[in-house]
Amino acid sequence: MPLVHRGKVRDVYDAGDGRLLLVASDRISAFDVVMAEPIPDKGRVLTGISSFWSAELADVAPSHVLSTAVADFPDGAGDPGLAGRAVLCRRAEMLPIECIVRGHLSGSAWKEYRTSGTVHGMPMPSGLQESERLAEPLFTPSIKAEVGDHDENISYDRAVEIVGRDVAERARAISLALYDRGAALAAERGIVVADTKFELGFVDGELVVADEVLTPDSSRFWPADGWEPGGTPPSFDKQPLRDWLDGLDWDKSPPPPSLPPDVVEATRARYVEAFERLTGRSVDDWVASTRER
Repeated sequence: MPLVHRGKVRDVYDAGDGRLLLVASDRISAFDVVMAEPIPDKGRVLTGISSFWSAELADVAPSHVLSTAVADFPDGAGDPGLAGRAVLCRRAEMLPIECIVRGHLSGSAWKEYRTSGTVHGMPMPSGLQESERLAEPLFTPSIKAEVGDHDENISYDRAVEIVGRDVAERARAISLALYDRGAALAAERGIVVADTKFELGFVDGELVVADEVLTPDSSRFWPADGWEPGGTPPSFDKQPLRDWLDGLDWDKSPPPPSLPPDVVEATRARYVEAFERLTGRSVDDWVASTRER
């Protein structure tokens, strides 16, 4: 199948008839550098969590997903290794903005707040602490910077200029509704969704959710029992990897250092725990289900 795009984690193939096959690898990056060693099952975790949310939130907004069953994949995509890590989806005309929703003050929002008392240019109450829950979730869009892979935070007014007021309003409403429902369900399962990024696009004139949905890679997940304002809680993602790399004398440019087995396993355990908490099933069960349907 023709390769359309290869990202840090996902490979995208042209499946014909206006469809794409998205394959989530076990590659992992940190500080914009892809590590040499994969994290076993990471791609399956990301695909499984996105599939879970696409079903749970279907009444909030449709997604571009057609099937995760290997039997439904087109000729040339019958490799059993794709089970659990691939999605057949409709090709969408993606919005040039990324739809970020913040429920807590963290990351780049915290850095901006400390400097100017604003978040994406919006004035915020004084005296807020790092990781504090915001009075209400904020829609804070971004765009890809012209140089490099870092996102550039933009104001809502700038998003309106880029996509038009009607589309911006719809994107904001969908993103906030998805976050509200997703964060509430995750909270019931012991996970705080501090913030997340949605990508939306048009399929047959309808605005749909595409790519990842509320995964550890597209969101900041914290264990509810480890969160309190005033610090940085541990996260359900690549935190063990980042912590280990931060302790090295490495300039954060390629080639990356070789990862020891304990760092690989600790990182895998974070992803798997997030999957099991959210979905209530094992990764093996998820993979088997994509082979059986």
